[in-house]
Amino acid sequence: MNEAWRDLGTPKAGGVLLIGDHASAIVPADIDLGIDPVLLTQHIAIDIGVAEVAALLVESGAVDAAILGGVSRLVVDCNRDEEAPGAIPIASDGHAIPGNALDHAGREARVARIFRPYHDRIAAVIAVARPAMILSLHSFTPQLASDPDQQRPWEVGVLYNEDDRLAGPAIAALKAEGLIVGDQQPYSGRLLNATMNRHAEANGIPYVGIEMRQDLVGDAAGQARFAERLARMLGNAALKPAA
Repeated sequence: MNEAWRDLGTPKAGGVLLIGDHASAIVPADIDLGIDPVLLTQHIAIDIGVAEVAALLVESGAVDAAILGGVSRLVVDCNRDEEAPGAIPIASDGHAIPGNALDHAGREARVARIFRPYHDRIAAVIAVARPAMILSLHSFTPQLASDPDQQRPWEVGVLYNEDDRLAGPAIAALKAEGLIVGDQQPYSGRLLNATMNRHAEANGIPYVGIEMRQDLVGDAAGQARFAERLARMLGNAALKPAA
């Protein structure tokens, strides 16, 4: 156990590994972001529903293990390249994050404390128990406060970059569930795919990025429904890892 991540289940070589970069709203006690605490319940701080859906998928056996980010994305956004300004955001969806206006030493300390251990953990698990596939699990807000006219009608999005082996089967399986599926929506995996670029694409491991709409996974009933849908998706012959 480390503050940078939380493990669920037992990694299995040839199995399914779930990664949830933004599954926590925790801010370490010695870090002051300088924001209204209510923001920590909102999408800018956490991917709502991801931790709960991940736990259900592990419990059901659809996923062998999960590695979940241990702190809020406002502390460190681990789904960014280390040197990217957004890795320690100074603003998010119109809200300033004054505690993140760090000098070089402060930024390096934050990255060394959270970002690198998180990615080192993922790399270590893959090295010991290389999965047959990785499920990258996120959720998205139905509407951005900074762009209220933008419509996000999709109920689930499928993201990918260069490796699209699992994208088509995932889209087909989710459409079969009756869901409104966004192919590279509400944003593109070619632009926002840092963790999967690093740990899946660079290792040649098939993966798919799933974005659940947050209002559909905001309570236990919705989380259970989505976990069941994703379990069926993972059980689809086109995605199911070879034995």
